[in-house]
Amino acid sequence: LEWHYVVTGPENSPYQGGLYHGKLVFPIEFPFKPPSIYMITPNGRFITQQRLCLSISDFHPDMWNPSWTLGSILNGLLSFMLESSPTTGSIETPVATKRNYAYNSLEFNLSNKTFVKLFPDLVDHSKNELKKRMDSASSNPNPLESCIKTSSQSQESFFDSILTHFIAIGCFAAFALIVKHVLQTISSSDGS
Repeated sequence: LEWHYVVTGPENSPYQGGLYHGKLVFPIEFPFKPPSIYMITPNGRFITQQRLCLSISDFHPDMWNPSWTLGSILNGLLSFMLESSPTTGSIETPVATKRNYAYNSLEFNLSNKTFVKLFPDLVDHSKNELKKRMDSASSNPNPLESCIKTSSQSQESFFDSILTHFIAIGCFAAFALIVKHVLQTISSSDGS
């Protein structure tokens, strides 16, 4: 039995905004034996079209729990996707590469006949999202400008954060000096 899935890239991760198509291949003995897990959409974490070695896959039947559901398998897959420990079928790529794959995942999936056939709602969603991107790009003739604005806003936020930390450390140091002075005053008045 072959079952296709799509997982959404988790928010606040390099995979955010991506749709990741894959498949689970179940043995006849399922749920007593684990499925094989494959990723079809390029993502920067797993090699596509290759069995993945995860504790929830057929690479580790001794770790398999028959009570695990399809949902728990996919949650486990997302957990492995977010970490960086090496395993058979995994790859290491920079965060920027993962973000690029997330951004391009919609177009990739739309070029996959199986995805288009099995997930018509996601096809509509992907087409709408791509249309929004095109409309946004045409309304902003200089994408470099918006990129620079985002970058400078991020730097301002970073420097604001550093400044806040220095102020907090300064206040703490001033408080410590005041406490030290008060304790010295108390101890010198007790000795007099």
